[in-house]
Amino acid sequence: MSASKPQESEVRIKHSLNENEEEFVAKRRKSVLARLQKLQIHCSETEVPNVALLGSGGGQRAMVGLLGSLVQLQKTGLLDCVLYLSGISGSTWCMASLYQESDWSTKLETVKDKIIQRLSGPGVSWTDAYAKLKKYYYEKDIFSLTDVWAAMFVTDYVKEIDEHTLTDHWDQQSKDPFPIYTVIDKHCKQRKDGDPWFEITPHEAGYSLTGAFVETSSFGSKFENGRKIKNQPEMDMLYLQALCGSVLADRVEILKFLWERIKEFFHHFLLKRETGMFGEISKEDECYQLLMDLVDMNLSVLNDKDPSDLDESIRTKLNELTGGEHHLVFPKKKLNLTDKEAAKQYMKQFTEDVCNDLSHCFSFWPFDIWTRIFICMDLWIWGRNYDFLHNMKDEAVPSTLLESEMRDYEDGGLLLNSPYFSVLRKERNIDLIISLDFSDDADPFTTVKEAAEMCKELNIPFPEVNIPSEDVKKPKDFYVFKGQNAPTVIHIPLFNVVNCGDDIEAYHKKYHTFQRPYSAEMITDLMKFAGKNITNNKDNLLEQIRLAIGPKIH
Repeated sequence: MSASKPQESEVRIKHSLNENEEEFVAKRRKSVLARLQKLQIHCSETEVPNVALLGSGGGQRAMVGLLGSLVQLQKTGLLDCVLYLSGISGSTWCMASLYQESDWSTKLETVKDKIIQRLSGPGVSWTDAYAKLKKYYYEKDIFSLTDVWAAMFVTDYVKEIDEHTLTDHWDQQSKDPFPIYTVIDKHCKQRKDGDPWFEITPHEAGYSLTGAFVETSSFGSKFENGRKIKNQPEMDMLYLQALCGSVLADRVEILKFLWERIKEFFHHFLLKRETGMFGEISKEDECYQLLMDLVDMNLSVLNDKDPSDLDESIRTKLNELTGGEHHLVFPKKKLNLTDKEAAKQYMKQFTEDVCNDLSHCFSFWPFDIWTRIFICMDLWIWGRNYDFLHNMKDEAVPSTLLESEMRDYEDGGLLLNSPYFSVLRKERNIDLIISLDFSDDADPFTTVKEAAEMCKELNIPFPEVNIPSEDVKKPKDFYVFKGQNAPTVIHIPLFNVVNCGDDIEAYHKKYHTFQRPYSAEMITDLMKFAGKNITNNKDNLLEQIRLAIGPKIH
């Protein structure tokens, strides 16, 4: 008998483009050449500049701002010059909406109207959102706060549940720029070890700088030494938007928001039970009431209110529900709310103890999902997925990426609020980066400055960034940074002295990141502001595209 042939690895570790991306890029460059000729910019096919457009984070402000910018880029004929469209955080919400429509860039006015109509319309119902949450919980091995964020938060803003996948959205014959969605590896960011920059395209998902990738349809599945050993469903677009866009405020604000949303659901759920939709009131209702008290207790501590009465009530109810068989391991004590860290640790342990005790006594749907959510909140588990590099043996990959069975992925804005590193991969050979910055930083140049500093540390070519000090408070609408053997970088702050005059701060306050969904009027106005930055700089953009022409070095 002949020896069995070793299975080929399903993980690709190589500093090269995926074959399908390479094929698309070659085709796209031909259409870019045709557009350049129409714009009276003449060059040979080998000299066509590779242009990447970046959308920063910024929640719905980024989503709407990117849409407004793209509409004007299309009207001026410049969108057809863009090879890559890369987004982070809120900008990915816009991208997800656009790529639902094949060849969206050829009919953007119609697609834009459709998106605005949806964003201005009614939200997703509690029933549908909860059904989606249930689906996430039961369909895959790993459940995290990203699933909750998708069903209970992102749906509030994008006003839909998009169950298509990224591979569904993509047509290799597309007339649109190639999309790149970006996140970061939480463990790499925290330990400053390995490669935190993670990208997801229609073909592959993986570590941008390490050059380790897996097919996007297999991201999330369980791997061992480069081979898939357990299939998981491909993430849908709703989950992808939650994975990319989960940091719209600091941790305390997000916690408050999540607890409030859970409280709203419990009110809705218990109201249905009281009206007889779920049968007679039983111990299940008492469980939910106890969980409601636990939500209130967490909110009390977050809002600096004494939770003693709730603490006592929960202990009493828990004792009654479990027949005295289970008692909280964590001892009762008077909380010092001025010591934030001690209060946080107390609530973390208290919440975990209550959920564990209830889980030992009760297991019914949907009670089990809520105890799991509470524990995820205490442990702050976001974006957890199987590590496709687990137990591989390859010296080109940092050891930290090979050892763990699971990795946590999160909003890239926690490290850098613009997806520079996805387009700084050497093999993408980018000549010109147009960075649309929708950030809410006091310094409107934070992203480009931080990108320059990080590139210096990593020996990645990037132009030097020098900003006149007076521009920090009063930014203009167009900046160009150039360097030797580095891509040219254009930086366009959303709010600036050209489109806002002296009211920059007022517009930042009006369109701050963490707020309820925008009205139709706010959406239209913000799109105009973002669009002006393009129309006012059409000639400047054309000039930089012209200057980026040159032979490609492969």
